[in-house]
Amino acid sequence: RSVSPVFKTCCTSYLNLRYFYTDPMKSYSQIQNPQSSYPKAVLFDLLTALLDSWTVWNSAAGSEAAGRAWRAEYLRLTYGCGAYQPYEKLVRDAARVTGMRADASDRLGAAWATLPVWSGAIELLQALAPHCKLAVVTNCSRVLGMQAAERLGIEWDVVMTSEEAGFYKPDERPYLMTLQQLGVQASDAAFVSGSGYDVFGTAKVGLRTYWHNRVGLTRPEGAPVAEVESPTLEGVLPWLQTFRSRSDVKIDSN
Repeated sequence: RSVSPVFKTCCTSYLNLRYFYTDPMKSYSQIQNPQSSYPKAVLFDLLTALLDSWTVWNSAAGSEAAGRAWRAEYLRLTYGCGAYQPYEKLVRDAARVTGMRADASDRLGAAWATLPVWSGAIELLQALAPHCKLAVVTNCSRVLGMQAAERLGIEWDVVMTSEEAGFYKPDERPYLMTLQQLGVQASDAAFVSGSGYDVFGTAKVGLRTYWHNRVGLTRPEGAPVAEVESPTLEGVLPWLQTFRSRSDVKIDSN
């Protein structure tokens, strides 16, 4: 017996609505196309995009102003050192240069296991896990990187630290090594950063980037512009659900 087109349309609409309401994490684009257009892999900065390391640094320093100054000097040393130097040494050197209290570095290390998770981070990773490979690329030692990555409670495909890569971001090698281990081309992957400095590296590699600028940092002088910049992680999932793996999408470096 033939089925009328009107009946078929009604049935399809009902099933689509049922699909949506039984899983509110699904977007309308997924209803129309359940495969959606996620990238093959999503790489994350760990200590600022997913975790609130700012609070821990500030607490160890004794104030937000002192913590920001200490962190800024650490970043200066990191981005200028070239090949990897022990993370803990750079942290101590930065503390000394900025006049931090004698036990500041020890206090930072003691609080490492309590790094707060940004709101929405765990939910985002759980939503992405069925669709994408997940990795972190982080500027710290192997031991501290693994410890911090465990705070998110998921099974990572790759945890890449500067110690393992032999260089600190934004050198291209940590990103490239991560992509190699994932078996994914840069054009098929996305990056979620927590710092404008990351975009120096991701632009060179060809990774489209979402800058989760939670603390309102100023874009570094000369840094390329991220494809998306937002103070929250709320826009990451919709951005990735409409991702198109295209080699001709470029990051604006003006």
